[in-house]
Amino acid sequence: MSTCAVRLNQLSKQYPHSVKRAVADVSFEIEEGAVFGLLGPNGAGKSTTVMMLCGLMRPDSGSISVFGLDMPENGVDVRKRVGVAPQEIALFPMLTAYENLFYFGRMYGMGSSDINSQIKRYLSEFGLNEKKNKIVATFSGGMKRRLNLIAALLHKPKLVILDEPTAGVDVQSRNMILGFLESLTNEGTTIIYSSHILEEAERICSHLAIIDEGKLITTGTRASILADHNDCKNLEQIFLKLTGKNIRD
Repeated sequence: MSTCAVRLNQLSKQYPHSVKRAVADVSFEIEEGAVFGLLGPNGAGKSTTVMMLCGLMRPDSGSISVFGLDMPENGVDVRKRVGVAPQEIALFPMLTAYENLFYFGRMYGMGSSDINSQIKRYLSEFGLNEKKNKIVATFSGGMKRRLNLIAALLHKPKLVILDEPTAGVDVQSRNMILGFLESLTNEGTTIIYSSHILEEAERICSHLAIIDEGKLITTGTRASILADHNDCKNLEQIFLKLTGKNIRD
């Protein structure tokens, strides 16, 4: 029997001076060990949902639980179990790769030996071991993106939230990142994956939710959503069918 890792119930958020809610009565559950694709056009409410999940923003109404802990009341305990790799690179450019990761490990309350063990593991796994003493400002976009992901994984989180984890990277880095995420689920890690690259979502996500204008349009397993729209050849066609073809800014 599957265990619920994340539960959103009637979650809503409206920003000051906005006439519409950024998130409007959104409810869904994420099974432990799932790769859950949170998809939607620009301005759909994905980032707002993620910020509420992380405890960085308080909802106006509704509830969130992460591994049975209510947010935001248990925000400190939840954050110990969650790793977040934001779309904007969250690294110190004038520190080395090692210094960045050691800093984040300390921030998570890890001991030095555990930090160094995790740094060694992930720098090797992501092909960055020879760059560990190089200043991050000198890194390519793909290298920064990989290091950004490592920073979210150091403390062995049970839930990893990824916002555009392959943005601006080359084909080789993208393949490495996606392959690693596929292997990470074998360790029982739950992943929330937000991206505009729908072929990636179709490759790695076991479950999907599509939101638009703050509202949940559809959710389910990848297989069930593809089956429900058998007039479409792939996830991108389903996405356009449900959200329209108008350009979003």
